[in-house]
Amino acid sequence: MSQVITVASPADFHVHLRQGSLCALTVPHVKKGGFDLAYVMPNLQPPITTTEQALAYKTQLKTIDPNVEYLMTLYLSPDLTPDEIRKAKQAGIVGVKSYPRGVTTNSDGGIESYETYYPVFETMQEVGMVLNLHGEVPSDPNANIHVLNAEERFLPHLYSLHAKFPSLRIVLEHATSRAAVEAVKKCGPTVACTITAHHLALVVDDWAGQGWNFCKPVAKLPDDRAALRDVILEAGHPRFFLGSDSAPHPPHRKSTSTPSQGCAAGIYTAPILLPLVAHLLESFGALDNLEGFVSTFGRSFYKRELGGTASEVALRKVDVGRAIDEVYQYEENSLVPFWAGKKINWEIV
Repeated sequence: MSQVITVASPADFHVHLRQGSLCALTVPHVKKGGFDLAYVMPNLQPPITTTEQALAYKTQLKTIDPNVEYLMTLYLSPDLTPDEIRKAKQAGIVGVKSYPRGVTTNSDGGIESYETYYPVFETMQEVGMVLNLHGEVPSDPNANIHVLNAEERFLPHLYSLHAKFPSLRIVLEHATSRAAVEAVKKCGPTVACTITAHHLALVVDDWAGQGWNFCKPVAKLPDDRAALRDVILEAGHPRFFLGSDSAPHPPHRKSTSTPSQGCAAGIYTAPILLPLVAHLLESFGALDNLEGFVSTFGRSFYKRELGGTASEVALRKVDVGRAIDEVYQYEENSLVPFWAGKKINWEIV
């Protein structure tokens, strides 16, 4: 008889749903992948910087699929003020996402200095909004900063912000390194960390020369991947939880590059997310910690209740494995998921 496990209210605390006609393909994949909560990133074109923009975007998403809870965020920019933070909190917006300038997709308007935003952070601490940090600094060959150490070089900013605003809830997003794991552990209970499914699978050799596995921050060394796995194995560490960073790009942006333009940074996991995470956690002995990692730890940090029995998702182990779809198509849009064609051992019942 096949093994069946049940997961209470899976929640993805970092997902990109894009905009325009592409949303019609990406939004239903949240539920298809087993999740009923999506923490939505604001790096659209133009970015979501006001309460009105965030609410309008949420309306678009709910029109496509009203069965998912969408938690909205604002993009940290010079236009964001303490008054706008209070307005956003009152409207139910949950967090503010910080992107260092130029480090990833649609981050050209990112920040260069945090001190400018101290009044914003003070207000966020006061009203209870979350600061989400893309934890890298821009590459700088003169300072020996590059994609493999950009995350580690960012960590002093994390320590500084935590010290300055000890009651501000901060999430270091999509950690990829042992240094990041240890840094979050050293911080107090108001600092948490998301880990993606693909960073539990990949190391540097998997994306060097392979655009489909390229994301920012990049996957690091085997020892770094071991640190991510180990913190999930620690009977579940309550401040480390899933944020998929599922980031859709059309195939021509992922599969090709030119001498002046690299392939797009981002890996698409949304439509296979819960079975993929179960497959990965089982592979390194952490399947018993699946529910904490994909649901209860993140919900506790974000103060979101479980959805009850109606939100439980059942997974069944498939001994022969099920091949991941090669491509997802909707009208003129198509997306290739992570591990396309590869077999995984779990499926949603």
